[in-house]
Amino acid sequence: MVNTWWEVKVLCDPSLEDTVFWRFDSFGSQGTSTQQRGSSCVVQAYFPQHRLELLDLSAMALLIKQDALCNDLVLPRISWQLIDEEDWSKSWKDHWKPEPIGDRFLITPAWLEPPADNQRLVLRLDPGVAFGTGNHPTTQLCLESLEMRLTYEKTDVTIADIGCGSGILSIGALLLGARRAYAADTDDLAIHSAVGNRTLNGLTEQQLPLLHGSLDTIAQTIDAPVDGIVCNILAEVIMDLIPQMHTIVTPDGWGILSGILLDQSKLVADTLEQHGWVVATLWRRQEWCCLNVRRSPA
Repeated sequence: MVNTWWEVKVLCDPSLEDTVFWRFDSFGSQGTSTQQRGSSCVVQAYFPQHRLELLDLSAMALLIKQDALCNDLVLPRISWQLIDEEDWSKSWKDHWKPEPIGDRFLITPAWLEPPADNQRLVLRLDPGVAFGTGNHPTTQLCLESLEMRLTYEKTDVTIADIGCGSGILSIGALLLGARRAYAADTDDLAIHSAVGNRTLNGLTEQQLPLLHGSLDTIAQTIDAPVDGIVCNILAEVIMDLIPQMHTIVTPDGWGILSGILLDQSKLVADTLEQHGWVVATLWRRQEWCCLNVRRSPA
């Protein structure tokens, strides 16, 4: 496991927050958070030391400053430092509190108990070193989409979670009544985190098989097509997956896709339609969107 981390902080105009998240994601952040500070906000991210050199950090800082200039915003203040694993974990515990999402979920840190009067589904998480704490708009959009689909349609379904990160979407689907979630990620650290979160939520390996890989790994593992796909990763990666997505779902299968900036949505939607998918709805939060899609009739 990683023992040393880059902690990157960006003090910026709130209008730049989503862009900063996107930049962090594109450089491989393993956890993000945001806090208000007066009229500004502080966006933090964590990167394993071995993944980024100082030159990478400088390049990321330059891109974020260019983003601010392009949007006529005040230049952000950007800093970074090395911290050890213990400090990294403590930083989460200092700021992360139970958070309601949608109508049914309460995302609850592993070290806290939900309120005594809580009536929501408790989804317990230890942030570990993986993206997906419920803090980011794309994760919230995906959980809310799952809630709508699995509350008002059949729940006894199987899903594939591509780029599962902490496992939050798979766990959410199972808490809503899904029968099985095949979750895959190319990052060993993400799989390690998801294994821990599976245990925290009392789920079994049979309910939540965790796989090192991507769509092709899921295709080799499943014994029958899944009912739906969830995928909360960068739009560029989703674009690469679209031509193969139909190979793992039933003919009337569905998908929940996010990690997509609003100005990328048309390109993603056009590509989906070219490969036999229909965009049923587009949900937006800030500058991010979530596409709820289904297989088009033959």
